[in-house]
Amino acid sequence: MNRQFRRDALVVSEIFGPTFQGEGPTIGRICAFLRLGHCNLQCSWCDTSYTWDWNRFSQADELTAMSIDQIAERIEQLGVPILVISGGEPLLQQEGLRSLLERLPSDLTIEIETNGTISPNRFLVQRVSRFNVSPKLAHASMSTQRRIRPRALEALAATGKATFKFVATSESDLVEIELLTRQVDMPEVFVMPEGREPDQVLSHMQDIAPGVLARGWNLTTRLHVLLWGDRRAV
Repeated sequence: MNRQFRRDALVVSEIFGPTFQGEGPTIGRICAFLRLGHCNLQCSWCDTSYTWDWNRFSQADELTAMSIDQIAERIEQLGVPILVISGGEPLLQQEGLRSLLERLPSDLTIEIETNGTISPNRFLVQRVSRFNVSPKLAHASMSTQRRIRPRALEALAATGKATFKFVATSESDLVEIELLTRQVDMPEVFVMPEGREPDQVLSHMQDIAPGVLARGWNLTTRLHVLLWGDRRAV
């Protein structure tokens, strides 16, 4: 599939809902998900690697180029109050996203989940209700220069619509988060346990909870994992 993204279409992995937002400040809210294909990072623990890892998955099977009208019709049929746009990295396809959001009802709440390495354009800043920004820590197994882009993080923070959500497993991860919050002003910080099975999520959450509380941050679980385990499109 051509990586030259278009304004009149989006490269889609999956569209599903109604379901619950599983993470962050709107956890438990009814929503739908639009998961886009491709990513500019390669996190070692990624739970949506089927959107980018073509050594393990078939790009032809996993991704579909869909017209803006097709996507909008699917989303409108789901009848939800919130649309969560995820990936992959959705900000790789900002022009197509603009076309989609211009087509969708103006009262639909839009959340974008991003890894924080790409700055949003002016239209998205105005239209999107919340950016759920998830900078990647050292355990993602990539260089700092690749996974942490201070200018993009600052641009997202400056929108006044950003929540910063970190995946953590231990106290050492919390120390890394603390150092990053000293470099970039992050008005709202959530910490989430890594895990693809309920036991993993609960164990890591118990490990990090005291340190998260001591630092005055927020703790979020992974509701969808607790409910359905390591399943797709739920």
